[in-house]
Amino acid sequence: MSEGEVVASTPGLPLTRRRAVEELRALGITPGTTMLVHTSLRSLGWVVGGAETVVLALEEAVGPTGTVVMPAFSLSAPEPSRWVAPPVPEAWWATIRRDWPPFDVDLTPTRGIGVVPETFRRQRGTLRSVHPTTSFCARGPLAVELLREHSLDFGLGEGSPLARLYDRGAHVLLLGVDHSTNSSLHLAEYRADWVGRDRRQEFAGRIVRGDREESVRFEDIEGTSDDFAELGREFESSTGAVTVGRVGAATARRMEQRPLVDYGVRWLAEHRPRAA
Repeated sequence: MSEGEVVASTPGLPLTRRRAVEELRALGITPGTTMLVHTSLRSLGWVVGGAETVVLALEEAVGPTGTVVMPAFSLSAPEPSRWVAPPVPEAWWATIRRDWPPFDVDLTPTRGIGVVPETFRRQRGTLRSVHPTTSFCARGPLAVELLREHSLDFGLGEGSPLARLYDRGAHVLLLGVDHSTNSSLHLAEYRADWVGRDRRQEFAGRIVRGDREESVRFEDIEGTSDDFAELGREFESSTGAVTVGRVGAATARRMEQRPLVDYGVRWLAEHRPRAA
């Protein structure tokens, strides 16, 4: 959607920072909240100040005692043989593996998650965990605790910021997106009994640590988000644990992460094939 189309589709006045904060507070986001955010800028309609305004409104809503967290996923351990959207010629694979830049918390951009997380990542004082594919960014009093020692193996599992958010009783905000992008459900994948949890994928890449590069190898499960939207709809309808409202032109959903993940563990065990 072009910017002109966003302008034309925006009902009433454009979204301002003040109005965004008011609407976030109406969702139950209060000062001191620790909150994992997934968002789509264009879903909000035309925003005065764009992604910067969204970032500042989220930070104002949780206040100086709250912590905002966003995914900062990237592609710094590429395995081109698995690429399908789009695929690349097999003759390129060795070159891609050899010459892809190392993961650098400051330099490496986010990929495929939108302009708001990328703007948040680049804000002065935002911290980022060290993981070449599934890093997270955070600002606030809990940022260091949530991001420290992000495990390379099983990067969305028990050694990840997602598990620390769970332990801290964090909230999840879906701002103009549905549960298909709800990364907390990946934590449920690691905890649920289903056949894919026992399948492994190998990854290799390089990471910048201080003034040196190091080669890393790590493994992960063969996870998928293909059924997350259905899982999320059933979580909402069966528990009533999701507060739904509006922020700008977007539908917004706020929920506590812990009951979401616990429900997801049970749901995945029931709906996905189990190991023999």
